[in-house]
Amino acid sequence: MTRYGMVIDLAACNACNTCTVTCKVKNGTPPGVHWRRVLEDEVGVYPSVRRLFLPLACMHCGTPPCETTCPTGATQKREDGIVTIDYDLCVGCQACVVACPYGVRFFHEDRRSYFADRGSPVPWPLEGQALPEGVVSKCDLCLDRVLDGRQPACVENCPTSALHFGDLGDPRSGVCLLIAARKGRQLFREKGTDPSVYYVD
Repeated sequence: MTRYGMVIDLAACNACNTCTVTCKVKNGTPPGVHWRRVLEDEVGVYPSVRRLFLPLACMHCGTPPCETTCPTGATQKREDGIVTIDYDLCVGCQACVVACPYGVRFFHEDRRSYFADRGSPVPWPLEGQALPEGVVSKCDLCLDRVLDGRQPACVENCPTSALHFGDLGDPRSGVCLLIAARKGRQLFREKGTDPSVYYVD
């Protein structure tokens, strides 16, 4: 059975944030809302100091706590593993925001914009429709692109090829081979959410 997911190569990520910007342009998310972002940290003691980068977005969990917490059924896991939000059913209660252990869900209070005084220099959003007010939103792995046979926008535009997308249900797929070869691991595996995003060094 198909289960879409992602492998993130931490050794290749240089925190350029192309994925963050690409996601915002593609989806037209308002200020302060980043469906995909790169967390940064510094470890060690001078002169042996190094920077760590962690790209983060919805984990499309195999057992998503956001789905079981949602009182209206707005959050659902598709048969292909992608977790989606039906904005027509979402009442903005934010129970899912609290339930998510990864902090990757965002509440759209109003239609804030980066372009208050003038129009956007590009179509905004570049693909899809503007999000309604009063709902929770998150990464959907660019479901519209996936259904069209394309890669998620962040994967397609990553300049260092740190992001890999594919079918975790196929042991011969590129993502599964990468996980096996480089001992891929899930974030907060102990939470029992079974994320569909793996990290490799």
